[in-house]
Amino acid sequence: MSPPWRRSRRRFSAPSETASSVTPIDFAPAIGSAYVGFMLPTLRQLQYLKLLAEHASFSRAAEAAHVSQPALSAGVQELEKILGAPVVERTRGNVQLTAVGAEAVKRAEDVLARTEDLVEAARSAGRPLSGRFRLGVIPTVAPFLLPATLPGLKAAYPSLRLFIREDLTPRLIAGLKAGQLDAAVIALPYEAHGIEHARIGDDEILAAAPADHALAAPGAIQPGSLRGEDLILLEDGHCLRDQALAAFDIEAPKGDDVFAATSLHTLVQMVGSGLGVSFLPQMAIKAGLADTPSVVVRHIQPRAGAQAPSREIVVAWRAGSSRAAEARLLAEALQQD
Repeated sequence: MSPPWRRSRRRFSAPSETASSVTPIDFAPAIGSAYVGFMLPTLRQLQYLKLLAEHASFSRAAEAAHVSQPALSAGVQELEKILGAPVVERTRGNVQLTAVGAEAVKRAEDVLARTEDLVEAARSAGRPLSGRFRLGVIPTVAPFLLPATLPGLKAAYPSLRLFIREDLTPRLIAGLKAGQLDAAVIALPYEAHGIEHARIGDDEILAAAPADHALAAPGAIQPGSLRGEDLILLEDGHCLRDQALAAFDIEAPKGDDVFAATSLHTLVQMVGSGLGVSFLPQMAIKAGLADTPSVVVRHIQPRAGAQAPSREIVVAWRAGSSRAAEARLLAEALQQD
């Protein structure tokens, strides 16, 4: 009598060719060649490449990575072996990315950003808005919104470690996409693909004129009474500049004699000195920015059927970020009565 295992084997053996024309498929070679033998870059190697792109120097990149220069160089060389192509061109005193290297950095930034999101999400699991949170804020919002809202935010989330970076909208958006920021407070309208947002509130845009100017007369300023040649604006790059011009359908003044301010505080001083008329956000007015006898602030009468010119303040984050829920909570916490 045959042993039990032999009977079992015969009972479940595959049909013979005479019973079926189907040939069994062996998946083992495919699995081995596709997964076992396929080398992938490590996160550390991608981090080395990203730092090398940022610092354009092996020594400075190694210092930023807290490793020795030979260790960083070896990591980059191993990455090149895995990719099958050089990622940097090494010349005396200069490091330049190859086309493959530039593409690798672009993809590495996304991978590293998502990995950091994973770590932060795991650390703050069950404890929203706790631990490190990197927040960007545009300059025309930061000095007016944050002082009024941060005390309440800190009281509601005492474990939150907020790191704030003030910068222009394009650089904040780039920081979000590169994983350098978790969220950013910006003003809409602003076109940015791959970015999601939650509303904080609307911020009306008003006109500011010298006290002896014709537009300082009582009452709202009528549409069409503002002229481009009379305007003092923020420098290029400030979204408030473009939003105000678009809202009033005014072309930006051109030429070498045009005044441009680097901040709203400077802008108010220039208006108070009689150099021209400008625009200010309502949150800046409420914060007392224009509390000076030399400057008069007036509402602007909207055109028939239109709303008063304004911008929408939002908290924005990278689409797919694991901290999206926390960014929404932050938007709620930053809302003012």
